[in-house]
Amino acid sequence: MSRIEGRLKELGITLPTPPAPVASYIPFTRSGSLVHISGQVSVDAAGGVKGKLGGGLSTEQGQAAARLCGLNLLAQLKAACEGDLDRVRRALKLNGFVNVAPDFDPIPQVMNGCSDLMVEVLGEAGRHARSAVGVANLPLGFAVEVDGAFEIA
Repeated sequence: MSRIEGRLKELGITLPTPPAPVASYIPFTRSGSLVHISGQVSVDAAGGVKGKLGGGLSTEQGQAAARLCGLNLLAQLKAACEGDLDRVRRALKLNGFVNVAPDFDPIPQVMNGCSDLMVEVLGEAGRHARSAVGVANLPLGFAVEVDGAFEIA
């Protein structure tokens, strides 16, 4: 068992099947050692987290939604690494988009749900640069969307 797979097992995390694109794009691109993963929304087998933060959803619910995005990012990253997450050298950058009501401010705290997951799973290699932006709407009404760039071996 690989180091990262062992870490996922230790954390009790099972990665989902990578979600298929819902429009005209591909889930990830690779160029040399760089992998860019398309935006992953807060979806899971139960349907995921939809709605607006500060308009019915709490910061904690937003953090859980961002964590779902992180799980989907890791699932796509595993596919990009041909099944071997030990090829991941580091998370470079995450861009987070949070579906918010006009007065909702704790956007960075919501994004911590994804950022903290990357560090839990990848250790120091999971520390990354980040943007966290509040938006008026997200595709299909999801609460959070995150894309990412990673370096792999």
